Amino acid sequence: MRKLFGTDGIRGIANEFLSYELAKSVGIALARIVGKPHSAKIIIGTDTRISKDMLKSALCEGLSSEGADVYDVGVISTPAVAYLTVKTGADAGVMISASHNTYEYNGIKIFGHDGFKLSDADEEKIEHMIFSGAVTEGKALGKVIDAGYLKEEYISHLKSFISEDFSDISMVIDCANGSAKSTAKEVFTTPCSNVKFIGCDSDGYNINKGCGSTHLEYLISEVTESGADIGIAFDGDADRFLAVDSTGREIDGDYVMAILSLMLKEEGKLKKNTAVGTVMSNYGFSKFCEANGINFVGTKVGDRYVLEEIEKCGYSFGGEQSGHIIIREASTTGDGQLTAIYVLNAMKKYGKSLSELASVMKKYPQHMINVSADANGKTRFASDDGIKAVIKEAEERLGKSGRILVRPSGTEPLVRIMVESTDENETVTVCKTVADRIQKILNTTEK
Repeated sequence: MRKLFGTDGIRGIANEFLSYELAKSVGIALARIVGKPHSAKIIIGTDTRISKDMLKSALCEGLSSEGADVYDVGVISTPAVAYLTVKTGADAGVMISASHNTYEYNGIKIFGHDGFKLSDADEEKIEHMIFSGAVTEGKALGKVIDAGYLKEEYISHLKSFISEDFSDISMVIDCANGSAKSTAKEVFTTPCSNVKFIGCDSDGYNINKGCGSTHLEYLISEVTESGADIGIAFDGDADRFLAVDSTGREIDGDYVMAILSLMLKEEGKLKKNTAVGTVMSNYGFSKFCEANGINFVGTKVGDRYVLEEIEKCGYSFGGEQSGHIIIREASTTGDGQLTAIYVLNAMKKYGKSLSELASVMKKYPQHMINVSADANGKTRFASDDGIKAVIKEAEERLGKSGRILVRPSGTEPLVRIMVESTDENETVTVCKTVADRIQKILNTTEK
């Protein structure tokens, strides 16, 4: 079982699990596995949470003690780190962020020289080096270079995909008090004459707090009160995109997938006529694909698995309901700001509102509940006979009119329960029943 890396890098509470010493060890190990002793070039960026400086200092200490030169871009998005790693010919990129989590968490996401998240094999090498005692003090000297100027490279990259005139679209953009605040204003202000930014007043503690893609209430109120055409929400490291239409209705990743897959298909850019989602994709999206002659492929939950499927099979587009959208012609990972540009392009290209564009897909009622579970509980739940019986009972109750998915979170101490069916009341009832019973079983077992 992996001890450090989850589905999206290393993540934990800063200065507890994710300590200075651990981050320094990761830096040393990474410098060693990139295969260029005393000459590696590493891009590093952070979101806005208070622990960023401590963890960045630790990583830089470890990397530079092995002779690596670290290019510090400062506060920037995760997809920007991936893009700049390739653009500058760096050997790896490191993003310090816990994405959509609250401020007390932080994380370390690592990209290879190709801009893709580090392979499982390389992550295992880092873990082995750290836990086997192979990480010793480095004896070389590298530099830490202020590379804030590289933000302009990323901003130019994003702007190159603006193919329509957005000047008559009114919008509100929520930067989640996170990474997007460093680039979004420059990207969207010029082509958009009527744009309001919120969630740009980060203080180290308020990242994702009551704002951003995990808390759309603030954005919804701003959109409906101002009469804006669209509300755009990013998460803490700006690799997710969610939206609200002019009525305040949430447009999640499944709707975005439907909108963009149709546009890409029409433009001849939907390779193999396939959209890649996950097992959490709403049943309505697979029905949409069926109705529009698009193949749907579902993977395990996690944008890394969506990307793996895209690369393995030569596809070009995929994403998650949570808002990770991968547009392979433009990025090696989910990019919230890039996705926003594509959605705005679609609105102008077709002369339709966001609500009209989203109407191509009918969403089936879906309800999700998170159940607290420590590492042992997350491991145990898959083999617990009582939990298996609870799930089987729910499956029988739903029959062919719905489905249930129970899985451990790859990034948080939770077990996630998702129920979907044609009847909304039944969906909610079954989900609550299963969640309550699983929580009781885990609590009883843990005592």
